[in-house]
Amino acid sequence: MKGLNVLALVLVIVGALNWGLVALFEWDLVAEIFGEAFGTTNVASRIIYGLVGLAGVYLAVTLLPAILRSDAQLAFGKRTTA
Repeated sequence: MKGLNVLALVLVIVGALNWGLVALFEWDLVAEIFGEAFGTTNVASRIIYGLVGLAGVYLAVTLLPAILRSDAQLAFGKRTTA
C-alpha cells in the first residue's frame, strides 16, 4: 500500500508541475514527451493524464481523510478537537 501511495503522490506532483508549466509558459511537458503539439493529445498522453487524475482521486479518498483525522499539527494550522 505504501508503494501505491508513493506512486500516486509522484503522479500528482508531475501533474501539478505540468499544469504550472502550462500556466506560466504555455508548454505541456507530457505532450512534448510524446511528440505532440501544445493542446493536442494522443493515446499515450491521455493515459498519463488519466493516471494523474486517478492518482488525485486516490489521494483524495485515502490520504486526505487520514490527514484530516490526524491530531498532529498540519500545514494549514493546528487542529483542535471538539
